[in-house]
Amino acid sequence: MSSFVKLMKPKINRFLNSVYLLQRNGLTRLAIIVAILLVLIAIFGPVFLPTVSEVNNMADSSASLLPPSGEHWFGTDELGRDLFLRVMLGTRISLSAGVITIAAATAIGVALGSAAGFFGGLLDDVIMRITDMFLGFPSLLLAMAIAAFMGPSLRNALIACIISWWPSYTRIVRNQAISVREKQFVKASVAIGAPPRFIILKHIIPNCLAPVIVQVSLDIGNVIMTLASLSFLGLGAQSPTPEWGLLVSTSRNYFLNAWWYTIFPGLAIFITVLVFNLIGDGLREIFDPRTRKN
Repeated sequence: MSSFVKLMKPKINRFLNSVYLLQRNGLTRLAIIVAILLVLIAIFGPVFLPTVSEVNNMADSSASLLPPSGEHWFGTDELGRDLFLRVMLGTRISLSAGVITIAAATAIGVALGSAAGFFGGLLDDVIMRITDMFLGFPSLLLAMAIAAFMGPSLRNALIACIISWWPSYTRIVRNQAISVREKQFVKASVAIGAPPRFIILKHIIPNCLAPVIVQVSLDIGNVIMTLASLSFLGLGAQSPTPEWGLLVSTSRNYFLNAWWYTIFPGLAIFITVLVFNLIGDGLREIFDPRTRKN
């Protein structure tokens, strides 16, 4: 038991130190609280909120475009549906879409980048030339082109964003893997005949995760923004899905008479992107001492 405690003590100390560094910044603390609230809404929303179809069935033309009030906190849309409920339901859709996109892009990027960095040679050249080809296009422009080619839907928008985002993770992991490959513990594993798969999973990938974690926290907000942009342009989620970008797109026709219809979904996008960027800055401070504030 005592040996286990001794083994875990350095890891616990590092974790506590990371928590201290992450929470000592007031903005980062606030961002974490808001992010937890958003995640709780996304997870438990279906338990406490009506479903999308139930909200759509609440349409009442006599309550069309009502301003915010005690009955309708965010007002109503053009069909008389409660905008607060639609924005809350959109939280689950937008966050889930962002997490799924980043998870898939990270998995692809880590696999390809670690293989390219560890093996080098022809495999590295092939993977990185394909990566460079994708990186030659701005992420939003590439996602728009792919989504337009595949057809407008939220699923196709997710695929388009995954294709646009994996190259950046491949390059990050590949550069880290080249450095880790030269470490003595990796050379020792190679010398004793450990299989490449074991070395990559045990040594290469774990030592490449720090910059990946920071990039993930920054990219979740960017992906949510991109998905919202695709929906705004008609290439993402389709009506009656209450996705934030689609809500903003639909509200354009009523902005002069119903400002709340645009403001509240737009604020949801703005706050979410800002929150994850602030968390990303906090994580960068933990993993990169050069950026740490005394």
